[in-house]
Amino acid sequence: MKNIVKVGMISLGCPKNQVDGEMMLDKLNKNGFRIVQNIEDSDVMIINTCGFIESAKAEAIETILETAEYKKAGLISAIVVTGCLAERYKDEIIREIPEVDAVIGIGADADIVKVCQKALVGIKTSNFPDKCYLPLDDDRLVSTPSHWAYLKLSDGCNNRCSYCAIPLIRGEYREREMQSIIQEAKTLAGNGVKELILVAQDTTKYGMQIYGEYKLAELLKELCRIDGIEWIRIFYCYPDRVTDELIEVIASEKKICSYIDIPLQHANGEILSSMNRFGDYNSLKAILLKMRKKIPNLSLRTTFMVGFPGETEEQFEELCRFVKEMKFDKMGCFAYSPEEDTPAYSFQNQIDDEIKQKRADVLMDIQYTITENANKGRVGNIYKVIVDENEDGKYIGRSYLDSPEIDSGIIFTSDNELEIGSFVNVRITDYDGYDLIGECIL
Repeated sequence: MKNIVKVGMISLGCPKNQVDGEMMLDKLNKNGFRIVQNIEDSDVMIINTCGFIESAKAEAIETILETAEYKKAGLISAIVVTGCLAERYKDEIIREIPEVDAVIGIGADADIVKVCQKALVGIKTSNFPDKCYLPLDDDRLVSTPSHWAYLKLSDGCNNRCSYCAIPLIRGEYREREMQSIIQEAKTLAGNGVKELILVAQDTTKYGMQIYGEYKLAELLKELCRIDGIEWIRIFYCYPDRVTDELIEVIASEKKICSYIDIPLQHANGEILSSMNRFGDYNSLKAILLKMRKKIPNLSLRTTFMVGFPGETEEQFEELCRFVKEMKFDKMGCFAYSPEEDTPAYSFQNQIDDEIKQKRADVLMDIQYTITENANKGRVGNIYKVIVDENEDGKYIGRSYLDSPEIDSGIIFTSDNELEIGSFVNVRITDYDGYDLIGECIL
């Protein structure tokens, strides 16, 4: 290309999708494209979409339509749509939104350079190779702040939860060789990354495809040996795969944050069975209590779904009791979204949208009270905090309790200028809803 072509990306949805986007950006960067941050600065705009639930699909479509307005105004030359919405709805996007120049499935991510080149000369592309061609390990142009990064262990899923479209979108479960993951972590550490966040559709399954046994605990031990890495955080754990060995490693390794993201989805056994998921109130409680007993000061994050087909008021109340009893440090909640081609889509006794939203609001109100009480009890405590931002003279950071982008944080002052990405000690002096307030003590 004679002229340098500028390309931007909007990456929506989960961290796993973001990692895919970072791999595409690296390929473009190495092939002479200039990566820019704003739509108006772009020649080509890539929209890396999510298509997990209805709200995510709506956000993706709205983003595509907004970007199309820039093209109509002559501010950008081409639009490329990638990611989960593209994979799921294929040619419909080009048919319904003519301003889009290319729609590619996740199996075509490695071809992003050719796709963008074609889009710039007016050649429309609609390409959906087998999902197995999605690169699992490749160079990335990391888009997170320089002091933390996601590290993806696998892609796809075989769990077949009855409500979930992920196996349809991302395909069968595939995982990376352990040495590949370790090498990438070393590269990230060499580039200044201090906090690794392990992601996959199900991190606790890691090892079963390649090695025939769970290997997350072993992988964590190896990652802890890498110089420069100070914090390791684990996302997307499946409750019945949290082994005693994994608990022991988290409890004993200083670099592993006492923080686990373990989406439970519900607490009622009948609903969980209908979801094709593990457990009931008592079995899940037993697992969580064991984790809390063996991992000091454990911070538990979870996600629940309300309004699943057939969920009665009694079953919802059981979920509310579970949340009140377990007192999660962090909790997300979303209303069930009927996804076509999933088993639950055709289940009887679908719940009215207004009831679903009301239940979600009730559950989040319960969690807000739990969080407020927990934060009140943290006043006076001193935490090791990683500095994320300096905003109008105040710093924003996180302790081990908080993951970036999804959790709240600590707003604090410092008499000395602090470097972004550094670790400092912060005394908590107050709280404001989900946020803690403090002062740096050097």
